[in-house]
Amino acid sequence: MPIPTLVPTRDAALSAALAAAIVNKTKPPGSLGMLETVAAQIGLIQQTVRPQLRAPEILVFAGDHGVVAEGISAFPQSVTWQMVHNFLQQGAAINVFARQNRCALKVVDAGVNHDFGVDGPAAGLLDRKIAHGTANFARQPAMSAEQCALAMRHGMEICAQVDGNVVGFGEMGIGNTTAAAALMHKLTGVPAAQCVGAGTGLDADGVARKQRVIEAAVRLHAAVGADDPAAVLRTFGGFEIAMMTGAMLQAAALRKVLLIDGFIVSSALLVAARMQPAILDYCVFSHCSDEHGHRRLLDALGARPLMQLDLRLGEGTGAALALPLLHAAVNFLCEMATFDGAGVSGKNPDAGDAAA
Repeated sequence: MPIPTLVPTRDAALSAALAAAIVNKTKPPGSLGMLETVAAQIGLIQQTVRPQLRAPEILVFAGDHGVVAEGISAFPQSVTWQMVHNFLQQGAAINVFARQNRCALKVVDAGVNHDFGVDGPAAGLLDRKIAHGTANFARQPAMSAEQCALAMRHGMEICAQVDGNVVGFGEMGIGNTTAAAALMHKLTGVPAAQCVGAGTGLDADGVARKQRVIEAAVRLHAAVGADDPAAVLRTFGGFEIAMMTGAMLQAAALRKVLLIDGFIVSSALLVAARMQPAILDYCVFSHCSDEHGHRRLLDALGARPLMQLDLRLGEGTGAALALPLLHAAVNFLCEMATFDGAGVSGKNPDAGDAAA
């Protein structure tokens, strides 16, 4: 399966033009903080000094994980399909936040252990089911090479059909924090204890068990090298994670803005970045979640998140909540007056950098 070759957004002339446009707005230099950084980043992605956000959309990928057989989740696997049903009935947090921000939302069955059928609750569901959940990676690879490649291809195809130029990513899958922690541990070398968190609400004993399961699985699959991200993904990942990885690569190839949610979404991005490092130029990181390993994972990605709200729900909720900040970034760049245009005096060149 061909992986898109991504081009870095670096452009010295455009960067200089964006910097000049930002500094000429009626405000002290740097006073809009990260909004200025995001405005310049989106301008580079869209190759313009007047970027626009068009028809933002959030894709929520759902899948089940065979590793739940090892007792690594506080909730039963059936919660995955029940929450997918809740998404389709417009009852989840991501529905509320997407609706609030006028953001389209699509839910994808990447590999849920449930048959939704063709009527009723399945209405509106994109069916790209690879299988009824992955295999238990504590015993065998989570996916075959063919399954993993198909999941990534489905993700690419889904993202290629997104009309807008901003794509947020979300997920649902009981057991997927275990898969994400295993991917992080294997690809970054960060000790498992620093990757594993409470997920859906494990106590200390449950977290310790989760850590042991991951460490034993890494020993079992020791022949899989971290220098082969596709092999790591199919060994420890999930169908929803693989599908997100493909979708992210396609979104960047189409020069869309990627709005990254929490820990599991970031683990999919980690795989994509190991395949195509330039993808990080296209990513805006919505928040740092309260899941134990997320801060270290963001550090590994060189990411600076927009928010710290102690979220750990997933579903793409952080991405939806960050969307107004992206609108603010492009809107100030395109709509805010300049010093010359407003008749406002700029900074006194003899005043230095001290605050007035």
